[in-house]
Amino acid sequence: MSVPFIDFKEQHRLIQNEVDTGFKKVFEKGDYILGEQAVIFEGAFAKYCDCAYGVGVNSGTDALYLALCALDIGPGDEVIVPTFTFIATALCVSFCGAQAVFVDVEPDTYNIDPQAFARAITKKTKAVIPVHIYGQPANMNEISAIARKHDIKVVEDAAQAHGSRYQGKRAGSLGDVACFSFYPTKSLGACGDAGMIVTNDKAIYQKALMLRDYGRKGRYEHKIKGHNSRLDTLQAVVLNAKLKHLDAWNTLRAQNAVYYNELLKGVKGVVTSVVKSDRTHVYQTYAVRVANRDKVMEGMKAKGISVLIHYPIPLHLQEAYQELGYQKGAFPFAEAVADEIMSLPMFPHMSREQIETVVRALKESL
Repeated sequence: MSVPFIDFKEQHRLIQNEVDTGFKKVFEKGDYILGEQAVIFEGAFAKYCDCAYGVGVNSGTDALYLALCALDIGPGDEVIVPTFTFIATALCVSFCGAQAVFVDVEPDTYNIDPQAFARAITKKTKAVIPVHIYGQPANMNEISAIARKHDIKVVEDAAQAHGSRYQGKRAGSLGDVACFSFYPTKSLGACGDAGMIVTNDKAIYQKALMLRDYGRKGRYEHKIKGHNSRLDTLQAVVLNAKLKHLDAWNTLRAQNAVYYNELLKGVKGVVTSVVKSDRTHVYQTYAVRVANRDKVMEGMKAKGISVLIHYPIPLHLQEAYQELGYQKGAFPFAEAVADEIMSLPMFPHMSREQIETVVRALKESL
């Protein structure tokens, strides 16, 4: 049996009628940009995140970038970023003309190390971006306490954490502003690119609204230099339909992870991620660490198992950031994780047989 990395078919079946009806209404109304369904989704998703405001944009990357712009981050400023994450987390800092300052991660959760964050703070530090990697929130109490002490803004990169909780609070409500991606493979995914900024700060909300739409307040009244980054109404139709199922799908993901953990318990050479007791993990990605990873992956792919790496090269070692002068060995935990991490198939409607097939292939390939 081959097992795909992700399979959307059952999700699509559950929402197909609602999406078909919603698309028809949009086509009839013609409100393709910032239409009724987009406004409804902004409100619904913000409420889901326990936030007052939501601003739909065209991607998770733009959500991060515009959030930093709304905080007036610019040239001469520094923003602290974990080095073990997707490059979009750092690119948004670069887009602003600010400098990304990389720090190491915790060896068990792979989230930003709060003490590494504290050590990296300078007079130029204006913000920190904790990434809720793979779907488990970072240590937000400690991060927020350090940030408050130094008057630093906290921007959650919640691109993989839709619906997760930290001490009972939703991801998205844990900092000054939070950013989500709705890339199709996310726990809440569109049928293309889409993203969202959520916040409880009215000033950030109002500025983000202008920034995403040419900096305008009226149709041709431009208050600031803005951008063109708006959530398509058709994508909002898909997201509205899926949002109703998100908690149930997250529960299925968690159940799949529990079964993976049971089957992998005691398997020599496999390290599963640690879930802290004060938070929930939505398992947008189910990642394990294995020695000789590349050989193991080759063996699994030969058996029809689709596996990926998130992420093989820490940001401080990426050629795109070579001008910052970081060397190999600068952040040992992140580098060790990047050398060993491997993502196994994970989607809500996986069967037990599929999970057993993946684990069997992993054991045989070790």
